[in-house]
Amino acid sequence: MSYYPKFAGRFAVLLQELKGQSVVVIGHQRPDGDCVGSQVALCRVLISVGIDAICINPDPVPRRIKFLVGDTPFFQRDAVQHTGRLALYTDCADHARAGDRMRELYPTPWGCFDHHLSNGGFAKFNFVDSASAATAEVLAGIFLDADLPIDPTTAQALYTGIMTDTGQFRFPSTSSRVFRLSAELMAHGADPSLAGQELYERESFGKLKLLQHFIGTLKLEANGRICVGVLPHGIFEQVGASVEDTEGLVDYARSIEGVEIGVLIEERAEFMKASLRGKHAALRMDTVAALFNGGGHANAAGLNFKDTLVNFYPKLLAALTQRLAEVDGTKK
Repeated sequence: MSYYPKFAGRFAVLLQELKGQSVVVIGHQRPDGDCVGSQVALCRVLISVGIDAICINPDPVPRRIKFLVGDTPFFQRDAVQHTGRLALYTDCADHARAGDRMRELYPTPWGCFDHHLSNGGFAKFNFVDSASAATAEVLAGIFLDADLPIDPTTAQALYTGIMTDTGQFRFPSTSSRVFRLSAELMAHGADPSLAGQELYERESFGKLKLLQHFIGTLKLEANGRICVGVLPHGIFEQVGASVEDTEGLVDYARSIEGVEIGVLIEERAEFMKASLRGKHAALRMDTVAALFNGGGHANAAGLNFKDTLVNFYPKLLAALTQRLAEVDGTKK
């Protein structure tokens, strides 16, 4: 079975061009399971075919997904020299997703592997499929189509990336291809129970305190169709949590019966950070986020916007309410 036949020829050309080169595999800021899993897998596969490769991320690998790295050469941005390497980006919807400094260091991306709807292709070689649930899904299919070596660490990284971006196989993007690829990865050594234990059974006490505060701020808007929660500036220090502990909080807002859009707003010193989650793709959270210089998927998007909470909250709510009205209009 061929999973991504449209990419096969182009990927073969990319591999040929990378022979004898040094490569850096770059992921986005505040990396998640799909980002790190994709970086690790691509780097390891390149190394397995004789290509010099390392992973670089602008931020540290979160505690709960460090298990994916294994013996993969994985570094933070400022820990290595940035000369003479070709850049391959994973799970980045645009060139800026890894930060302005990384864009300055690697102004001409050689390759991009991604699944974001808003990705228009910013590299010489682009492997972008917005119908895929995860970048790890795209990579897994490409590797299997090309009959490339997938060791247990690579398989675990890809499986975990798929699992996180499908919401443990619950989100609408979960397809029959996702399950076929996951089965293939298990055959190559991926352990679903390990992924579950590391990701969902190692919560810090600080995260639970953060969750307690977040739930206490939840507010229903738009006749109960939107639910918004806020994390005020200074809350991480107050409860002993870290930024990575926000992972998954917004899903509590979306999970409420009758709610179609869940929102998490983080108040920072100079800007607002918001995570948007919709219950169906027609809501196009990515285009709402784009109104505030953000982006993402149809069901999940994020943004950073320079503003104050008192000004930003009504602006975002108005945009989300307008989107609900637009979707309602298409149903008539």
